[in-house]
Amino acid sequence: MTEASTRRRGRGGGGAARRAERTAVRIECAKTISRNIPNLEILNDEALEIIEYNAETVLEEVGVNFVENPAALERWKAAGADVSGERVRIPRGLARELCKTAPSSFVQHARNPERNVEIGGNNLVLAPVYGPPFVRDAAGGRRYATMDDFRKFVKLAYMSKWMHHSGGTVCEPTDVPVNKRHLDMLLAHMTLSDKPYMGSVTAPERAQDSVEMSGILFGKDFVQQNTVMTSLININSPMQYDDVMMGAMEVFAENNQASIISPFIVGGAMAPVSVAGTLTQVLAEVLAGVAYSQLVRKGAPVVAGTFVSSIDMNSGAPTFGTPEAAHVTYGAGQLFRRLGLPYRSAGSFNGSKLPDAQAAYETANSLNMGLLSGVNFMLHAAGWLEGGLVASFEKFVMDADQLGTLHHLAKGISVDENAQAMDAIREVGPGGHYLGCAHTQANFKTAFWRSELLDYKPFETWEEEGAQDTETLATARVEKLLNDYQQPGMDPGIAEGLRDYVETKKASMPDAFG
Repeated sequence: MTEASTRRRGRGGGGAARRAERTAVRIECAKTISRNIPNLEILNDEALEIIEYNAETVLEEVGVNFVENPAALERWKAAGADVSGERVRIPRGLARELCKTAPSSFVQHARNPERNVEIGGNNLVLAPVYGPPFVRDAAGGRRYATMDDFRKFVKLAYMSKWMHHSGGTVCEPTDVPVNKRHLDMLLAHMTLSDKPYMGSVTAPERAQDSVEMSGILFGKDFVQQNTVMTSLININSPMQYDDVMMGAMEVFAENNQASIISPFIVGGAMAPVSVAGTLTQVLAEVLAGVAYSQLVRKGAPVVAGTFVSSIDMNSGAPTFGTPEAAHVTYGAGQLFRRLGLPYRSAGSFNGSKLPDAQAAYETANSLNMGLLSGVNFMLHAAGWLEGGLVASFEKFVMDADQLGTLHHLAKGISVDENAQAMDAIREVGPGGHYLGCAHTQANFKTAFWRSELLDYKPFETWEEEGAQDTETLATARVEKLLNDYQQPGMDPGIAEGLRDYVETKKASMPDAFG
């Protein structure tokens, strides 16, 4: 009787343990995507050589403006460029030669070493949406973003298995003064997540704050010897670098931190309407920016980027998920690989006002284009809506779920003994089924990617459960993830040091909202 009671308790305990395991909060993070599939290359060698030649011609004959930055002009003059006013004309071959000292890949360290990412090679790192001044959710609709919204997005990115990176300005918290909000944003990334993050670029002094706060988090010496931040440095296309972006990039380069040097292109407005013409301008702009980073500090980590959309010639609005944007993204990948540089592009781009069918179609086109073009760092991988004006909570979890498909597509097709499944084919034979065979039983848990959001139930079940559409399911998932969120641990001394830095810095200056 005692033995029987023990057995019953054992079975009950085992069931309870399994139920507890199923319901326990898991904060998983998939490893960086490593592509086992080929990149899609649409330009032949002749086309690549023509574009490269033309880009060098643009740099030599047309030149690039470095505005309100005398130090940059002096650096270029010392390097052998022709400087006239704020226009820098770069002799053929000079920019390409300077780019050779930039690393082909680098590790960005996270405060949790298990979350470190390598940017470059065959790797793809996924990061959230960046920069929207508005947010949207099903309950409140479209509104200006707040710091509370920002913190929620950081938590969602931390809780999202397929997201490798915490990002930067996941939304623009308009309830905090412009000159102080970067401090609160950095503090949120550093304390609410243990994934890698991005530094502030809206002023050189804010970039310096990013370096100093990272020094508190990682240690000053570690920051100088390792890359712990990426930063987004946009080019004012066509062919102009302003003092704010360049000033921030100079701070990051001097401190061994990475810059994503990225033209912001709307084809037909900021670049030619033709794909080859746009690629020529993109390459010229990136060559100039990467070369300048190496003038600041040889070996400074950089990512060659491009943000590309076409234009609706009727309304003037940018369009996303289009064939032309794909052509530029594929072509830029080829050009940057020939330079030996990591590549940033693509994301969950769409022009829709709601997380609807338009958003889904255009996002799917953009995400797959990023995977197949060889992108190494994908900013805006989740949450983007309305041409980047809006960060949507529902869209964020929809996109974050779909990023799992990129991981599985990138694995390619295995042909090892288990994948060949010959034992299964022999076991089942003609007219049978594979549901109960040994091979299926051994592999069913990992054989197929499974959405944690989308509905695959029979119609009757779906109807009985309230006939919920995807946005409704996404609203519930946002709520669940935020309820399940658990803050990663941090050394109390470091946490106090970060809070003291932010409080002291904010107290040292008056509020400025302009």
